[in-house]
Amino acid sequence: MADIAKYAPINGGNLFSEFKSLFSIIRTRKTVGFAYAFVFVFIAFTIFLAFTPSSTSSSPWFTNIFTLPSTTNASSSSDQSHFSSIYGYFFPNSSLPQNAGSAHSPPHQVELSNPTNSTNSPEKSQVNQTSSRESEVSKQYQTQIPDKVEVSAQNQTQIEEEVESSKQNQTQIQDEAGVLKPNQTVIPATKSPDLANTTANSSPESSSVAKNISTNGEKGIAEKGLPKNLTSSLMKKQNDGTNVQVKGKDDLIKSLMNCDLFDGNWVKDDSYPLYKPGSCALIDEQFNCFRNGRPDNDYYKLKWKPKGCTLPRLDGSHMLEMLRGKRLVFVGDSLNRNMWESLICILRNSVKDKKKVYEEFGRHHFREEASYSFVFEDYKCKVEFFVSPFLVQEWEVTGKNGTKETLRLDLLSRGASKYKDADIIVFNTGHWWTHDKTSLGKDYYQEGSHVYSDLDVHEAFRKALTTWGRWVDSNVNPKKSLVFFRGYSASHFSGGQWNSGGQCDHETEPIKNDTYLAPYPSKMTVLEKVLKGMKKTQVTYLNVTRMTDYRKDGHPSIYRKQHMSDEEKIKPLHFQDCSHWCLPGVPDTWNEILYAELLLKQRQWQQQKRS
Repeated sequence: MADIAKYAPINGGNLFSEFKSLFSIIRTRKTVGFAYAFVFVFIAFTIFLAFTPSSTSSSPWFTNIFTLPSTTNASSSSDQSHFSSIYGYFFPNSSLPQNAGSAHSPPHQVELSNPTNSTNSPEKSQVNQTSSRESEVSKQYQTQIPDKVEVSAQNQTQIEEEVESSKQNQTQIQDEAGVLKPNQTVIPATKSPDLANTTANSSPESSSVAKNISTNGEKGIAEKGLPKNLTSSLMKKQNDGTNVQVKGKDDLIKSLMNCDLFDGNWVKDDSYPLYKPGSCALIDEQFNCFRNGRPDNDYYKLKWKPKGCTLPRLDGSHMLEMLRGKRLVFVGDSLNRNMWESLICILRNSVKDKKKVYEEFGRHHFREEASYSFVFEDYKCKVEFFVSPFLVQEWEVTGKNGTKETLRLDLLSRGASKYKDADIIVFNTGHWWTHDKTSLGKDYYQEGSHVYSDLDVHEAFRKALTTWGRWVDSNVNPKKSLVFFRGYSASHFSGGQWNSGGQCDHETEPIKNDTYLAPYPSKMTVLEKVLKGMKKTQVTYLNVTRMTDYRKDGHPSIYRKQHMSDEEKIKPLHFQDCSHWCLPGVPDTWNEILYAELLLKQRQWQQQKRS
């Protein structure tokens, strides 16, 4: 009883009643609520730590649950990393213990570890934002481990060099896509036409650019600039994808900028002609020497080679892209018809579905009407020809002796209003000014109501071209249209003229000695003065006189028709054409020069836009 009495509770209580009184306190509502709250906060805090990302962009523990350690020290390293993340999150401005900090790389070094990231990449920005809370940790780390910081600085310098190299590569790629570098050669500023969005037939899906323009086996250039509407047609198709091609394009375009395209010589090139002889049914019989039985073929295998550069081979598909939604118009005599038919054949040859190339009014012969228009349906463009051998109007005057023909030197030819809004216009005149009536100038030239009884042909030519120049300045919008004037094309009649038995049928090679070339035509000197005197419109002069003078072999001669009249059969050599050109042949080169000029003007516009 004594032992029991020793452990008996005071005041007569027992052990069970004492515990009961203790747990009665816990059963109060507030205490129970506090307990539940504490348990909830503890669980939430635990989940928060498990799923909150650290500065290394992974959860402290959660990710590592699914990651096997790669080394024997991975466990301890992971624990230090977790502690570092938690410690740095709650105490961003305090120094981290050295063992914890050693497990982390400073945030800015993590950022530079990937040299492929640009300096303004979104990923880098995110890392900078996340690491701002650990800036003090980085400072402490750099103080404690100077050797590592030095190595890191070296790595940073190396990576910055790689980033700079990446930028240079990016610039190079932009150049491949046709973006000009600021230091590229700039052509002197001109009144470059601005053809943007002005043609009714222009396509909103104008694509552009540059298919490969091969130059006798080389990769060609992309382009030089046409006013905006032609340039916009090119910009979407320009990247050909290789540095070699881009460099070739740039080099070639630069060489064209400083090159006299008309000073050169003819060289044989077996890759020519641009279309197979006899394949273009659109060629007039007059020009189709191959079908008319001409036996030799060197006349269509010659390429014009300027002395200072390489003339780009005409890429028909590329040129059609340049002309997408546009009008290209030739205005002049039968030599411009020669050039027009050549271009139709070249462009048509690059079109897969030939049925989508047709004369707008269904015509198949091109010598009777005043104008013709070929439609390239897939490109929504037209290539047209307007007959105007003098550029000014042929007229009639009724007098005492009846009606006589005159030439109105003060009026542009009829139909001019139909082509004044074209995007590209190529004019010419010359051959008809050598005929007897114009050469003599007796009672033929007229201004107003006055008919000159005698007027020198050169003065009449100057008056007519001045009228033409004033009309162009007044009616053609230089911000929309490009204007070209093709010069006089040489004839090669031997032993007479076109109507007096002149011949050239025995010629099968071009002239190779410059001493046999004819003097520069005085009428072309008159033309050059008129062009320089134009006040508003810049006209590009296609001076083909000398280059054609070499080509005494290129005329149809006796191969101008298949079926001769009885008189022609008796004297076949008496009726020869030594002024027009066989097709394929010389006019194809005129169109290659036109193509090169369009490329140059396109590049010029691009440079002006960037300056």
